[in-house]
Amino acid sequence: MQVEQVLRMNKGAGDTSYAMNSTVQNTIISVSKAATEEAIVKTLCSNCVDSMGIADLGCSSGPNTLLVISDILATVGATTRHLGRPCPEIRVYLNDLFTNDFNNIFASLPGFYRKLRQGGASKMGPCFIFGVPGSFYGPLFPANSLHFVHSSSSLHWLSQVPAGLEEEGRAVNKGKIYISEGSPRSVLEAYSRQFHNDFSAFLKSRSREMVTGGRMVLSLIGRDSSDPTTPHSCYQWELLAQALMSLASQGLIQEERVDSFDVPYYAPCMQELKSALEKEGSFVMEREEAREIDWDGGGLTGAASRGERVARTVRAVVESMLESQFGTHVMDRLFQAYARLVDRHLSHTSAKYINLTVSLVKQA
Repeated sequence: MQVEQVLRMNKGAGDTSYAMNSTVQNTIISVSKAATEEAIVKTLCSNCVDSMGIADLGCSSGPNTLLVISDILATVGATTRHLGRPCPEIRVYLNDLFTNDFNNIFASLPGFYRKLRQGGASKMGPCFIFGVPGSFYGPLFPANSLHFVHSSSSLHWLSQVPAGLEEEGRAVNKGKIYISEGSPRSVLEAYSRQFHNDFSAFLKSRSREMVTGGRMVLSLIGRDSSDPTTPHSCYQWELLAQALMSLASQGLIQEERVDSFDVPYYAPCMQELKSALEKEGSFVMEREEAREIDWDGGGLTGAASRGERVARTVRAVVESMLESQFGTHVMDRLFQAYARLVDRHLSHTSAKYINLTVSLVKQA
């Protein structure tokens, strides 16, 4: 699987689009807002600049993208007024993979600028917004050009499916698509190694691009245990694997296609983040948080069951990868089966994601 080619949120604004099914990500942005505001205030207090570079890495598309930028700009404006300084010129860079729906973002910009003017943007300096396609696991920006970096719900996606999930051409994680309680130790080690390599590459790239004293706020799905097989960190994938296997039992897809499919995803614990930070050495952690997030984002269900809402949320994120492996013709049946399994699971347990948020400062 070429992750850069198939990992994208569902485009447009239809029933299965990411724009209409991103409540979980919106909730994560909300619970991380205090950390973002604090980091921006500290950045502006320690850096008096005429031009400020801000990047949102893994921005996706839909309402959450410009909501993040709106909140950041409001904090910059309020902070500079409090400091009695003119607001700097602001350069906002929106980054995601090449297949991201940047057209959706660009089409939303006229309305975004209009709201900025209505909200008092005349008191701010000029704001320039750019699209920057490419993987954030490599270089994206000129050296010393960024003062603040934000990334939400993105760094749990790996740059590739980990190596080492096959032995002699055979899948070693049969019937599964991610780490599970029954996965061989080699699978756990392969995923952990890939995450460490990717996160280290991410830090190395940002170290070159950020100014001394600049800050990053990173939010990603993780876990609150050193054990990667805990239900908090992997059971949503276990249920999706069960849904796929149910289609295989009906002859709708080949079981071998399930065996050979592994998601490029990893939910780390906080200690894994700290270990990578210490080894790379360019950043110091100023703040850390772990929050529980409902699988459906905690919103009102309306006519849909919780399982259906969870299924739509997951579908909006992973359908492009599943289509590349299993075809478009089984997607409706797959997510109907997944919704039923999730409903059954939620009927007797409380399922939560663990969201990790860290605030980092770039050292000299």
